[in-house]
Amino acid sequence: MRLDKFLKVSRLIKRRTLAKEVADQGRITINEKIAKASSTVKAGDELAIRFGQKIVTARVEEIRDSVKKEDAAKMFTILKEERLEKIEPEFIDDED
Repeated sequence: MRLDKFLKVSRLIKRRTLAKEVADQGRITINEKIAKASSTVKAGDELAIRFGQKIVTARVEEIRDSVKKEDAAKMFTILKEERLEKIEPEFIDDED
């Protein structure tokens, strides 16, 4: 199944167009390789998705073309959620 469709069906990302944009920006990896929206996802794959200052890592448990809202969470398991430290831009003193 395509990555963007999996993200929508599993409800990790609400809309397929948004899933496509996030993937095309290089913010999703499959098994530690940067993924495109058209990348193939299969059971057992590990996804890492960067949402702003947070990275969510999930393992794909099953692939289905459509699921009920209650069953969508069974398609994946959240392995970890990491908060990225906000990086402050360094002060540059141009007046020497």
